Amino acid sequence: MANSRRKLIFNIYIGFYCSAVIQICICSQFTSSSIDQFNKDRGAFPVAINGEIFPWHELRLPTMVIPLHYDLFVHPNLTSLDFVASEKIEVLVRDATQFIILHSKDLEIMNVTLQSEEDLRYRKPGRKLTVLSYPAHEQIALLIPEKLMADLRYSVAIDFQAKLADGFEGFYKSTYRTLGGETRTIAVTDFEPTQARMAFPCFDEPLFKANFSIKIRRESRHVALSNMPKVKTIELEGGLLEDHFETTVKMSTYLVAYIVCDFNSVSGTASSGVKVSIHAAPDKWSQTHYALEASLKLLDFYENYFDIHYPLAKLDLVAIPDFESGAMENWGLVTYRETSLLFDPKTSSTSDKLWVTRVIAHELAHQWFGNLVTMEWWNDIWLNEGFATYMELISVNVTYPELQFDDDFLDMCFEVIKRDSLNSSHPLSNQAETSTHIKEMFDAVSYKKGACILNMLKDFLSEEKFKKGIIHYLKKFSYRNAKNDDLWSSLSDDCLESDSTSGGFCYSDSKTASNTLTFLREKVEVKQVMATWTLQKGIPLVVVNREGRSLRLQQERFLNGVFKEDPEWGALQERYLWHIPVTYSTSSSNAIHRHILKSKTDTLDLPEKTSWVKFNVDSNGYYIVHYEGHGWDQLITLLNQNHTFLRPKDRISLIHDAFQLVSAGRLTLDKALDLTRYLQHETSIPALLKGLEYLELFYHITERRNVSDVTENLKHYLLQYFKPVIDMQSWCDEGSVWDRRLRSALLKLACYLNHAPCVQKATELFSQWMESSGKLKLIELGMEGKVIKTQDLAALLHAIARNPKGQQLAWNFVKENWIHLLKKFELGSFPIRMIISGTTSHFSSKDELQEVKLFFESLKAQGSHLEIFQIVLETISKNIKWLEKNLPTLRNWLLISI
Repeated sequence: MANSRRKLIFNIYIGFYCSAVIQICICSQFTSSSIDQFNKDRGAFPVAINGEIFPWHELRLPTMVIPLHYDLFVHPNLTSLDFVASEKIEVLVRDATQFIILHSKDLEIMNVTLQSEEDLRYRKPGRKLTVLSYPAHEQIALLIPEKLMADLRYSVAIDFQAKLADGFEGFYKSTYRTLGGETRTIAVTDFEPTQARMAFPCFDEPLFKANFSIKIRRESRHVALSNMPKVKTIELEGGLLEDHFETTVKMSTYLVAYIVCDFNSVSGTASSGVKVSIHAAPDKWSQTHYALEASLKLLDFYENYFDIHYPLAKLDLVAIPDFESGAMENWGLVTYRETSLLFDPKTSSTSDKLWVTRVIAHELAHQWFGNLVTMEWWNDIWLNEGFATYMELISVNVTYPELQFDDDFLDMCFEVIKRDSLNSSHPLSNQAETSTHIKEMFDAVSYKKGACILNMLKDFLSEEKFKKGIIHYLKKFSYRNAKNDDLWSSLSDDCLESDSTSGGFCYSDSKTASNTLTFLREKVEVKQVMATWTLQKGIPLVVVNREGRSLRLQQERFLNGVFKEDPEWGALQERYLWHIPVTYSTSSSNAIHRHILKSKTDTLDLPEKTSWVKFNVDSNGYYIVHYEGHGWDQLITLLNQNHTFLRPKDRISLIHDAFQLVSAGRLTLDKALDLTRYLQHETSIPALLKGLEYLELFYHITERRNVSDVTENLKHYLLQYFKPVIDMQSWCDEGSVWDRRLRSALLKLACYLNHAPCVQKATELFSQWMESSGKLKLIELGMEGKVIKTQDLAALLHAIARNPKGQQLAWNFVKENWIHLLKKFELGSFPIRMIISGTTSHFSSKDELQEVKLFFESLKAQGSHLEIFQIVLETISKNIKWLEKNLPTLRNWLLISI
């Protein structure tokens, strides 16, 4: 009777635990039937390293056993470059089982024991367990002699050791050189998305949240950092010290972090009392002060914006000498590439300042959106990354308005449109199972498109309603996991959680279910609208045809490099339909008109006669607009007469959309070029630079293909057209952010076009630099990783390939050193993808396409297959097609214009 009652109470508790604490809803995903299947059909299961049957065949872990708490001890040796470690994992058994499956990669497991609650109570020794390893899935199985009983807790103790990793993942070594020439080593972690398993055996999936108590042993010359504040330090024999850290809040394994280093720091206190510290190598300590100022400002901003206090007592930001990405949001111990955190007022540019501010803003936003509330699985990584990228815009605009980030955000949306308009794009919410596929999800679509559609949603809902919904979402799912629909539900609710009835439903004042919002007298479900943006790939094209006071709208899928007359165009359009929150303005008033385009075609009636109409006001919408009939001519006339009738962002989007439409065969190149003629009167630097960007792009395309007559004529046109503004530029680093950007872009272009005054001044400055012991950097130094850090090799190759004279050099290097590159970077990682795209995306001939295709096919034959391969091939094909279609038009337009 007592046991039955205990079971009943437990079942009630565990039901609450699954639905309200960790939101796993995996409560029936894998049950005892999985064990029965193993016992009945062992042939369906893989074979472990030792030849025995491995009792699990899925990539995802079973959920019969879930972790509650990790007690982790780590002792890295920075001389021998290895570490020994041990852990005790308190687990909860949900269904009876004879095995526990954990993730483990490149770890030597030395000993595993199991203790029940009774064993612990009576201090009985643990039972030694047999360990099977299946490296293909990066899993180990702990075999239990007797079944673990459901509803009970057990403690698993594991002793293990490994080398500090050579790359940038797991628990790895990083080195830096002091000003005196000494090389020093530190040990650092980077676990996202699936590399915690390289540092300790664990349930390495975001759903398996737990608490972590961490102890780190070190030498006295080093300091240890982890997610939480240090509780105490114990002195051991031999001069070693052991730091004990507070137990963490409930969190996912990929957010665990620890570092052993000899860094110095600068600290301050946020308004809420949180201690914020910036850590860097001793010689770079003077470059930490701006990051501290920015971090304190941004932390205060987020605590106010989210209406939720940062939940930890401290926040460390650390500049790591060797770091693959820009930064990583480990809770309470955020790690950065040095260039993403350090700022030297004497030598760093304003663009550097903006970059550092943006990255800090991004990672601090993650402390709430990603850390406090985490996506259920990596298919929704955009929820983390898209939101953090969007919050860069919101937070930097408020805290550092002088950095003028608004137009940068617009450029970011334009950048991802290029990627998303290829057929090789993918939906925001996309299935990903293997480690390689998961890594590939960390791309421009997840980060930048995610941010852009959130910005569109904010504009659609209103800033107040959007913010209210985000706060509701974060409070409701704190320390838990969530998915797309949970966010949309929160953004649809008209009341907060505190207004909920006892049944858990949120009602509006009228006591009707609040799953919709009223918009233009329509009931619009946020989930229904946003599903069209997250579950299908691509970007819509809104075609506008105006006849008198009637606007006929039509939506299509916008495809860059695929024309309407192409045989595949129709098939690529099938089943694509968006719910598009369109906005438009007219010559008749300053009002912003709004409408949701939910069907393939729709008709709107204008209230009064108008001479022009401009859609996608301020470019808040994630769509491209094409004006049929006389629409483009009317807008070109308007720009030439008085461009200030349109908002600056609207002028930028017209330039962007026009040239994108040329690439899709919907607008002739001469019409798009005519649109740029007004630029000699343009007062907005971002708009001027947007027009210049396309003209410079065409120059590089024709130069690479050795189309000498067009190249020469375009050179003359650019120098003639932009000479007045070029001659106005000084060589001093002064003015606003955009003044400096204009100066940089124009002087770079002028020198590239061999404009004599520019070349003379640049030669003079270069000679001065050489005389002051300046040195060239070479690709081989990047591979070596000493003078040029290996982390910068991808950017170096990309920069070399941008120059027509360096493109073949960079591409040949990649082909000849592919095996060596894979030893330095994981397959599917951002550097590998950047190296591939950066050295090939400028190709524009059929011979180059064939060469790249053959190389990719050889890699596939060796077992290497990446999404980037298809992206590159599609990009080169698009370049070829653009030249074939538009080169004659460009040639003729220039002959008329110069």
